[in-house]
Amino acid sequence: MTVIDTRGTLLAELMVDGVLPASCPSRIVLDHISSRWGVLVLVALAERGQRWGELRRTVEGISEKMLASTLRTLEQDGLVHREAQPTIPPRVDYSLTPLGEDLATVLLPLVGWVARNARHIVAE
Repeated sequence: MTVIDTRGTLLAELMVDGVLPASCPSRIVLDHISSRWGVLVLVALAERGQRWGELRRTVEGISEKMLASTLRTLEQDGLVHREAQPTIPPRVDYSLTPLGEDLATVLLPLVGWVARNARHIVAE
């Protein structure tokens, strides 16, 4: 068994008495941003803000219900900004907040790694 020295590392900051506690708020945030749809919506908005219909087309396969739920969650987390325009018909624009943009800077390299390696991983 390999023993990992976690002193002074990110892992050490997350651990309490040698465990990653179930009650850690980071689990909630990780669940929101690393969900199947959460990642894809964040990636879609990383390039530019989009309207509802644009997002639905960009994130192919997402249902209206899941898009609404995902956007609501990411908005509540402070990662996505929702701006309703007082027009007829109604227009709603979605974009990343500064916190969402900060997240995108670290999320996009991970998504790029996944894209480059997915075929190899899934084929095994």
